[in-house]
Amino acid sequence: MSTASDLIDDLQWRGLLADCTDLAGLRARLATGAPITVYCGFDPTGDSLHVGHLMGQLTLARFQRGGHHVIALAGGATGMVGDPSGRSSERNLLTREQLAHNIACIKAQLSRLLDFTVAANPARLVDNADWIAPISFLDFLRDVGKYFSLNVMLAKDSVKSRMEGESGISYTEFSYQLLQAYDFLHLRQTFGCEVQIGGSDQWGNLTAGTDLIRKKLGSDTTAFGWTFPLITKSDGTKFGKTASGAVWLDATRTSPYKLYQFFVNTEDAKVCEYLRKFTFLTRAEIEPLEAAHAANPGAREAHKALAREVTELVHGAAALDAALKASAILFGAEIGDTSEGTFNDVVGEIPTFPLEAARLADTGFSLTEALVLTALETSKGNARKSIEAGGVYVNNTKCDPAQPARALGAADLLFGKYILLRKGKKSYAVLRVA
Repeated sequence: MSTASDLIDDLQWRGLLADCTDLAGLRARLATGAPITVYCGFDPTGDSLHVGHLMGQLTLARFQRGGHHVIALAGGATGMVGDPSGRSSERNLLTREQLAHNIACIKAQLSRLLDFTVAANPARLVDNADWIAPISFLDFLRDVGKYFSLNVMLAKDSVKSRMEGESGISYTEFSYQLLQAYDFLHLRQTFGCEVQIGGSDQWGNLTAGTDLIRKKLGSDTTAFGWTFPLITKSDGTKFGKTASGAVWLDATRTSPYKLYQFFVNTEDAKVCEYLRKFTFLTRAEIEPLEAAHAANPGAREAHKALAREVTELVHGAAALDAALKASAILFGAEIGDTSEGTFNDVVGEIPTFPLEAARLADTGFSLTEALVLTALETSKGNARKSIEAGGVYVNNTKCDPAQPARALGAADLLFGKYILLRKGKKSYAVLRVA
């Protein structure tokens, strides 16, 4: 088991501490040597978590690897209400059936980072609908609501920002912090859970929980709130969003190749921060990468290490291998045994042009015409010169400079439908045969 100093110092070095309700007290509690129980909530508002949720999962995993007990809470009850924190409008409310489906999907994703089967300290997944749904409204008001001051609730940043906005905040969302506070109380009583972690936008909800625990169980009851910073890009925009939408942990929504590309294309100013926060690489492994990045950012050693680590954590070694092969295609590697699904991801990043199958029949389709059609060359004459100069490739195989009249045929088709063309080192295009 990690010592209190080792674990907290490592979390702080990684930049994973925004605030703690009582850092000295938490250090003292961990210094006793007894395992502590930590929980993080995940509202199942969709059937997949996204890369922003990795912060909570990885922080839980760090505690578990340190010998402590961890709980992932799926908000089957709170997910029906919606957390106003960090939002400018109210969430769409989901049915119980939708929530049950989402929770099942999310558990599979959590299992990649949290160990639910280890004998000593298995992770636990709980659903707060199990203890919140049976409570009557009157019982909740009497047993929980009376411990909350309306003045304090209105002063929470998450509430104030919504009240000052155009759409305001509904009573449903306003009640959210009471529900989350009750979650912490229930887990403290049931599993001895002493720590709740969450993003910095959860500070108001976390402190509501620690306050409720002390009011209900006594002022000397240990309960700690720990927040990690919200991840943003250098321009302050939300992390985990691309032009095409969120970057998901579900491979069917964001493929391993695209996840790899997302992290390998991390902006230079953020890559060292992400290495610390999103990987299990040690300080001794990260600091040389940071030094190499400072000396020669163009070599992208830190970027590649980050992308490899995250892709393998989320999807496994086989998926990482496929993602690396797909990425190598754009650097001239042979197509080899790349799967069609992985190659489709590559095609999605390359200009693609339709071609009727009939044009490949008989004598085939002139390569010079193909280069012009795909805008890799401006004329057949220039295309011929590029072939003769040895600068043209079909499916990443160099074309014979002595055969500028080469034609493309059915034998050149990849997966029965694609032909990958390249001019020089980096100019790619794809013919997609209908």
